Amino acid sequence: MSRPPLPPFTEQTAIEKVRLAEDGWNTRDPVKVVHAYTLESQWRNRAEFVSGRQAVEALLTRKWKRELDYRLIKELWAFTGNRIAVRFAYEYRDDSGQWFRAYGNENWEFDADGLMRRRIASINEHPIVEADRKFHWPLGRRPDNHPELSDLGF
Repeated sequence: MSRPPLPPFTEQTAIEKVRLAEDGWNTRDPVKVVHAYTLESQWRNRAEFVSGRQAVEALLTRKWKRELDYRLIKELWAFTGNRIAVRFAYEYRDDSGQWFRAYGNENWEFDADGLMRRRIASINEHPIVEADRKFHWPLGRRPDNHPELSDLGF
């Protein structure tokens, strides 16, 4: 299965790949999202290390059960060959109604078919009050006219 755009990346195709990943994650559908990763994909997500699509799907299922009203923005940081580095921020609330904003960086490595075979994520978060939220679009894909992370000063 091929997942364009394919490496080696140009600036334009790296930006496209980042936006496609953002769009996928904003669906909050683990079954759909895992198809962007190789069958043996290796992840480091915070302090959790997982291997393979099934483990990734389980991680994402747990994540989106506790991170309610999740909205994410990713932005290209750097790219070369089959690797892309992104920075991101997302907002969510927990089941008590407390809002959070998380910030982080991801390093991605792709196979020749454009599937991600390695994802290394470093993430920090902090509680915010609802009035400080910046991501207000309806659940799903971020509108094209919504500010990027740089526009928001993140």
